Amino acid sequence: MKKKICLLYGGKSAEHEVSLQTAKAVIQALDHEKYDIYPIFITTEGDWIKGPLLTGPVETVKQLEFHDGKKMAPNALLTTVSDEKGGYDIIFPLLHGPNGEDGTVQGMLELLNLPYVGNGVLASSAGMDKVIMKNLFAQAGLDQVKYVSFIRSEWEKAPETCFQQVEEKTGYPCFVKPANLGSSVGISKCKDRTELEAAFKEAFQYDRKIIVEEGVTAREIELGVIGNDDPQCSVAGEIVAKKDFYDYKAKYEDGDTALIIPAEISETVYKKLTESAITAFKALDCSGLVRADFFVTEDERVIINEINTMPGFTPFSMFPLLWKEAGLDYPQLIEKLIELALERHAEKQRIKYTL
Repeated sequence: MKKKICLLYGGKSAEHEVSLQTAKAVIQALDHEKYDIYPIFITTEGDWIKGPLLTGPVETVKQLEFHDGKKMAPNALLTTVSDEKGGYDIIFPLLHGPNGEDGTVQGMLELLNLPYVGNGVLASSAGMDKVIMKNLFAQAGLDQVKYVSFIRSEWEKAPETCFQQVEEKTGYPCFVKPANLGSSVGISKCKDRTELEAAFKEAFQYDRKIIVEEGVTAREIELGVIGNDDPQCSVAGEIVAKKDFYDYKAKYEDGDTALIIPAEISETVYKKLTESAITAFKALDCSGLVRADFFVTEDERVIINEINTMPGFTPFSMFPLLWKEAGLDYPQLIEKLIELALERHAEKQRIKYTL
């Protein structure tokens, strides 16, 4: 009998369009002889719309936008397939950014006791908030760049004080980022006070909290990690951006970036990278998948930048490409993540909740 898999995608996030691309790719890769695939499209306004059973791949993302479809309540996931078939066997959240990757949807799925692919509530929320994530990394002893964070009200009340703190703690160049966003949205590189002031305004459009990080001269190296209690690392890959940094346009629009897989690094550096990636994975209590991003300096200092709990997931994104090089192609990777989700759900059912 086929398993009933529900794909959640779209979402009330600046990364809505990225999520649609991810959903299209996963639908094309899933074995339609093994799964009945049920799409649920979440609009930019936050409405959940159930789509029809998919019997094959889709050609365009427009086919996945059911704006005129029937709205549903999120808790209807328990029984929404049909009266005859019952609920879904597994949920696959393909949501990037806030209102999907940040633990909100994961919390709902936990309450409904449904198995789902990817990280749980804690890892998702901590991984989305760059400030909390870096504080946990510091507790775990991971090497990081200098950083300082601000909330909007602090900046509005005393902007000069905020700018001075940045100049004292990180100096220039520095990077200003929304604390809770991915895909390099709202990020600016600053070389002086004028650029810093503009960057604060830009970043605060996307979040009430921002982080400012020290700029370093280093290579950008990434690893994929999959697993639950026994995480495993992929090969390493390097991002070589032709611009100042790997921004949203370089990732998704210009194609103005080279991905070198595997990265040309020493065994010593690779060992440091894998050890740090697994330490970070466990520090946030991750499960399923993460992409761990690092800086590697000329003297082979390995600095963790961040982890992404729902990384770019089209066949041409770094995370799947890293695993393809490691011997796990895109359909196999999806199958492995589903397997890990069911494993984690079964483990949770062993917990005793009554005395």
